[in-house]
Amino acid sequence: MDHIVLVGASAAGLTAADALRLEGFTGSLTMVGEELRPPYDRPPLSKHVLSGKLEPHKTTLRQDADLQRLRMNLKLGRRATHLDPAGRTVTLDDGDRLDYDGLIIATGLRPRHLPFGHGLAGVHVLRTLDDAVSLRAQLLAAPRVVVIGGGFLGTEIAATTRGLGLDVSLVDVEDTPLARQLGPQIGGLVADMHQEHGVRLHMNRTVTELTGTAGRVTAVQLDDGTSLPADLVVVAIGSVPAVDWLADSGLPLGDGVLCDSTCQVAPGIYAAGDVANWPHPLTGERTRLEQRTNATQQALTAARNLLAGPAEATPYAPVPFGWTDQYTAKIQFHGWCPMDARVAYVDGDPQDGKFVALYYTGDRVVGALGWNSARTLRAYHDRIAAPVAA
Repeated sequence: MDHIVLVGASAAGLTAADALRLEGFTGSLTMVGEELRPPYDRPPLSKHVLSGKLEPHKTTLRQDADLQRLRMNLKLGRRATHLDPAGRTVTLDDGDRLDYDGLIIATGLRPRHLPFGHGLAGVHVLRTLDDAVSLRAQLLAAPRVVVIGGGFLGTEIAATTRGLGLDVSLVDVEDTPLARQLGPQIGGLVADMHQEHGVRLHMNRTVTELTGTAGRVTAVQLDDGTSLPADLVVVAIGSVPAVDWLADSGLPLGDGVLCDSTCQVAPGIYAAGDVANWPHPLTGERTRLEQRTNATQQALTAARNLLAGPAEATPYAPVPFGWTDQYTAKIQFHGWCPMDARVAYVDGDPQDGKFVALYYTGDRVVGALGWNSARTLRAYHDRIAAPVAA
């Protein structure tokens, strides 16, 4: 194998490059990224960058000298537009064609948009570092903020903007924030936390319209007739895998790029990170994880399996791990947190703002969550089993 192309200048793409070199690959290595910036870390965007606690350039994952040591041909500000698996070429938006022997797809996600309102000034999404910088600049002159979406990104943005002293409303279709991610019981605690900090919650509500004056947003209209005044709106209603450039490639696509259990999509082609969808060996079900830790772990597996070849490839079977930091709460979780799971507090007390909870499906512990209890939480990791037997 002489030429490997990485599409996606992300944490997953960079980790794959590191792994390829560490595993002894000495051939040509090319990384393609849509943004002009070198790979950077995304989790700080909704927290430290948005709050102003972290300068944008400090999110960079590698200094220039470290990137040079990887001996990569970096094609930044370039977008892959076509893949020809038979001819083993990737075509870029400037017409350049990259030949490859091996390919790792790590294109990540694109933010989901509302079907209306995004043409108004003051309506934002947050995915890139440039998004965060732009949003931060406008927040300083926008006292009334409405966040649409109560997942991890939406609740982090709400916490950060409230911490800046702004008037914040959060809208979501579920009963509680983070209900789909952590279940309604923990979601209720998240709701209490936000309300205690002054966020106005509008749960079980759908946005029907964004209204504006002179081309700038002024209000968010809800399905119950409520009108929320807004100087700035952040739409955080989820993301979709960035696979549009693969539409005519013949690769299996669905909710992401469909891989096998070893992260292989097709001969010589692997995927990793938010875009990869694979049958998890522990659950028997297709999985796509939007977690920072998964991006690096899966990229390691994809790179090693690409070099090893199908006969020696190993299945990718992680126990998921994620976290969110909001106000003074650091919430971490291992495993799976089904909405219908039974949740039991096994250490500490929610009233004290410090506890560990276990998620049960039947008599199986399928997940563990720590609220300001990182050290205690680690003791429960080995008790976690998959929701579905292998």
